Parts: sequence; structure tokens; C-alpha cells
Amino acid sequence: MSQTAFDDELSELTPSRPLWLMTLADLALLLVGFFVLLEANRQLDPRVIARAVSAGLGVEPPPLAVAAQIVPGFERGSARVPTDTNALVAWARTELRDPRVALRVSGATDDSTSDVDPATGSAALLATDRARAVAAALSAAGVPIERTQISNADAGTRPARQVLITLAFVGEEGTR
Repeated sequence: MSQTAFDDELSELTPSRPLWLMTLADLALLLVGFFVLLEANRQLDPRVIARAVSAGLGVEPPPLAVAAQIVPGFERGSARVPTDTNALVAWARTELRDPRVALRVSGATDDSTSDVDPATGSAALLATDRARAVAAALSAAGVPIERTQISNADAGTRPARQVLITLAFVGEEGTR
């Protein structure tokens, strides 16, 4: 094959449009597709989408709280249980007879600079210590704590030097 014949074939293979124009057309088509997708999903409820994603990822919804008790009056920087827990123990013992319920013990602080763990300066650690102290008092009084979860108070909770004990319906053993 001669050089001129090769050049003639090569000139037939060169694109008729510049490469930047093809790239721009591809981007424009992707942008149109994105807007079509947005418009198609406009009617979907965000909560429905969140539930579908949670179900797809295997995330279980939090148990439904049906009753609550509060242990108030903790001193600043202290995790010592301030009140008599006999009424709380009686309530927890009675409610935990039902195998479909569980306790959640959530500690909290008042968000002040003095209401922190003395050793570490951490409010979160003090809140956890308060919850643990209440759970230990329940356990020492004979309350079964196998179905008890210890945590810090949720972000939406009003700051206070307290421990919140919630009774949650978790369902039958085989359905969890």
C-alpha cells in the first residue's frame, strides 16, 4: 500500500465533528436525563424513600416507647443516683414480666461546663455513667437487665441532669 493511499484512508476516518462538541452533547444529554429523573421522583414522600433504603440495608426501626420514668436530681459532675429507686424498681420489675418489652436507660447532662465527668471533662461520658449507675441500681435490686439498653439522651432531648428510662415494645421473640 502506498503512502498516498494510506493518507486517503486516514482522512476518511477523521471525525466530521470536533471532539469537544461530542463531549458537550453527551453532558447535555446526561443533564436532561438527570432532570427527568428528578421530575419523575417529585411525587415520592421522603419518609417512604428513607424507609425503603433502611429496609434495603437491613436497618431495624427503633422500638416504640410506651412508658417512661425519670430519675432527676443528679448533682453537677456526679453519677451517684440521687433518689430512692424503690418505686422505679417496682415499676421496671412489673413491666419486664412481659417478654415483648425492653428498657432503654438514657443518661443526660445539663450542657453546662461544670456538668462533666471530673476525670475526663466529658459530658457524654458523665451521661453514660449516670445511665449505667441507674441500670446497676436496677440490677442490684433484682430487676432482670438482659433486655436493657444503656445510651446517652437523644439530640432532641431537653438538657437536664437526669436519667430517662423508657419501656419500649420490641415485639415477639421470633419477629425481631
